[in-house]
Amino acid sequence: MLSSTKSRNAGKSFLQILFFFLLITQISFAQWYWQNPRPTGNTLKSVQFIDSNVGWAVGEAGTILKTTDAGANWSQQSSGTSAPLSSVSFTDANNGTAVGGAADLYSIIVRTTNGGTTWTEKSSGTSSSLYSVSFTDANNGWVVGYVGTILRTTNGGDTWTEQLSGILSHLCGVFFNDVNNGWAVGENGVILRTTNGGQIWNTQTSGATGYLNGISFLDLNIGTTVGQGGTILRTTNGGQSWFSQASGTTNELTGVSFTEVNNGTVVGLGGTILRTTNGGQDWITKSSGTTEWLFGTSFTNPNNGIAVGMDGTILRTTDEGQSWFNQTASVTNKSLWAVTFTDANNGWSVGYEGTILRTTNGGDTWTEQSSGTTLLLREVCFIDVNNGWIVGGGWNDTTQIILATTNGGINWVSQSSGTTKYLNGVFFIDLNNGTAVGDSGIILRTTNGGQSWFSQSSGTTNWLGGVYFTDANIGTVVGTGGTILRTLDGGQNWVSQTSGTTNWLLDVYFTDANIGTVVGEGGTILRTTNGGQNWVSQISGISTWIYGVFFTDVNNGTAVASFAMPDYGFILRTTNGGGNWILQSRGTHDLFGVFFTDANNGWAVGGYGTILHTTNGGNPVPVELNSFTATATNKEIILNWSTATELNNQGFEVQRKTFDGEFATVAFVKGQGTTTQQNQYSFTDKNLDEGKYFYRLKQMDYGGQYSYSQTVEVDVRMLNNYSLEQNFPNPWNPVTTIGYILREKSNTKLTIINALGEEVAILVNEEQDKGYHKVEFDGSRLASGVYFYRVQAVPSSGSGQVFVETKKMILLR
Repeated sequence: MLSSTKSRNAGKSFLQILFFFLLITQISFAQWYWQNPRPTGNTLKSVQFIDSNVGWAVGEAGTILKTTDAGANWSQQSSGTSAPLSSVSFTDANNGTAVGGAADLYSIIVRTTNGGTTWTEKSSGTSSSLYSVSFTDANNGWVVGYVGTILRTTNGGDTWTEQLSGILSHLCGVFFNDVNNGWAVGENGVILRTTNGGQIWNTQTSGATGYLNGISFLDLNIGTTVGQGGTILRTTNGGQSWFSQASGTTNELTGVSFTEVNNGTVVGLGGTILRTTNGGQDWITKSSGTTEWLFGTSFTNPNNGIAVGMDGTILRTTDEGQSWFNQTASVTNKSLWAVTFTDANNGWSVGYEGTILRTTNGGDTWTEQSSGTTLLLREVCFIDVNNGWIVGGGWNDTTQIILATTNGGINWVSQSSGTTKYLNGVFFIDLNNGTAVGDSGIILRTTNGGQSWFSQSSGTTNWLGGVYFTDANIGTVVGTGGTILRTLDGGQNWVSQTSGTTNWLLDVYFTDANIGTVVGEGGTILRTTNGGQNWVSQISGISTWIYGVFFTDVNNGTAVASFAMPDYGFILRTTNGGGNWILQSRGTHDLFGVFFTDANNGWAVGGYGTILHTTNGGNPVPVELNSFTATATNKEIILNWSTATELNNQGFEVQRKTFDGEFATVAFVKGQGTTTQQNQYSFTDKNLDEGKYFYRLKQMDYGGQYSYSQTVEVDVRMLNNYSLEQNFPNPWNPVTTIGYILREKSNTKLTIINALGEEVAILVNEEQDKGYHKVEFDGSRLASGVYFYRVQAVPSSGSGQVFVETKKMILLR
């Protein structure tokens, strides 16, 4: 169940890391959710399972994910931090610890005692980044990290004491078998060993010179560590001697998991997955289906395992690692540069290699449209659900493109621009009047919806990036060298305005003819209240590139930014016209575009297909929701949820929809106003027909602000009769699920029978309550072929007919 990973900051300058640290300390935790990819696009560094179903993964931006169904589905937990997390360790279903940080600038330790419902930050007593954590029970744990840091706790992480490692090498992995025996590995091939809980650490000879990253021990003798250059080392005597094993790769290896002496898995750079069934005498490369760096892996038995890595990658296997399936849902991993919506449901996003994405349900699902080009698409503008335009081009100044649609993007048609300069911005004020801008001072204008475009004199050869019009005549264009151009006559004349900066200016937004905001390089934010006669610099609080800006009124605005090293995107928010900008970062990939349909509903897009969504303007959550579950009993669905804290909470609308329906409010549950106490809520939805239902909560405060919970789904089954369902999947390999309904409390026996009529497995043999039950069956030890499963239920009341039913299933390898 070990997951050992590495998180180093080699190659990043001190100033870059310091800048990011300063940002982390200012972050206001806000309501931005991943729409692509799901469940997250943040890099995952570590994963651990405590049994075949329940596990956690942690990573960048304070990401913590939990699964209760063996990794098929993951839900995000609130860690309370946006710091990067490098490692996680759970000792049971409740007690877990995650650690992280950045170089020698800061560390982070968060702890849960309720399975991640709430996470609490603990003081580490060090500023060194922490790379790996190992607990042997709820109280005893060790953490290792930057320049030989080793910390120990004996009270579940409430307090930590430093132990003397005797080295200055970074320690990347740690593993303890019990409260006395442990190992730590790291830079320069270092392996440390303790037999007294870390009071004394002794060096072991590894024979390696590079980083050792992950480590796994099965007992006091048998262990494996992995590292740079495809290094795999094995010991059978507790590390007194380590011998090299042939990995067959030179890729860096970062995670290792063994479930028994012979069965082990190693993951690493370039999507590397290696598998052994003979204790490492042979390591076989398995196809992962990805080239992303995999940092951590966790197996609970030889069949079932998870690997996690870059950009939110989650891979799952159920057949001993023979095949791996990506559990991350993503419509694209290409960078997205712009996004626009015509209402709360209909939107488009564009980006690299001709990518066009379309949604008709507010981003719950996105589908790809055919652009007919592989050029970079830089901006998109729609005036209604049918009519839109896209501009773009190559990275040089010899290719450009203008695309137009009149049917919402079902078909995109190229329009002739009359220029070879690539285009960066486009804006239409109505069906006819539009302006596009681009390289070398190019400004194009159309008065017939793009049937013809003509060039306008900009008076500059500077690169132009952003354009905005408040009516057919009044518009503003921005570009490099602090360029701001203004027209009052539809572009017949463009007049240069004094910006007061020489920085690149990338985007512009006006709420009316007078009040506007410009953003750009070096954290630049400029504001005018008189149509650009004067531009006043505002304090953004950052010094990186701000790519996009959007205002819903004169006061409320959002800007998105990119910090290339490390690769992080940031979201800034103002509620007073830019008098103050607050950082609402989720620590995602670079962010390039932003759009709001009202004060609450907004989207931000960026690198690696990132799409983020907010339903409350990105403001801090007034109510911290711990959990939200749905359970079906006969014709009823019982919803339960709990909150950790509440601020000005009026209450919750309970909203329901069927598979192909729309959400509708079915109830309102009053909130507790403002409280720091945990509160439990429940609602029972009655008299439902059989079928699948989806529920969400709309939390509302007394000021009219609201936000939505994640959606939960549940099946309603009629419980007035015994029944046995068809297993799923079928055919299966090697795990399948069998469901059945008990009309009343019954002595139940569920068995597996082969084609000869022989009983090969007993899955259930006990008294069970009335209701729906399901059992997972692992057929990895059976040969391929036809099998049968039979349920026999004898009513506990002693009256009523015995229920017996048998169904066929096929194991297909």
